[in-house]
Amino acid sequence: MVDGELVAFVILSAIEVASAIMVVTAKKLVHNVFWLAMTLITIGGIYLLFRAELIALIQIIVYAGAVPVLFLFGIMLTRRKIMEEPHESE
Repeated sequence: MVDGELVAFVILSAIEVASAIMVVTAKKLVHNVFWLAMTLITIGGIYLLFRAELIALIQIIVYAGAVPVLFLFGIMLTRRKIMEEPHESE
């Protein structure tokens, strides 16, 4: 008999591993930031399964909330040429 916590752990772990792979393989920086936020949120969900509510709250607010926003501001403030894909005419 499989309990619900084990099923939730396996599902969250699978989502976390898939999002971590997408962080590394995504081509656009904004997509990388989205997948990083997804990875950090699923880690917070796993902390909730471990009954570590305070660490899960800190994980979701600080890491999943602030770090991707900081990365997005860094991306938005960089020069436009860095964000654009190279053209064949150049």
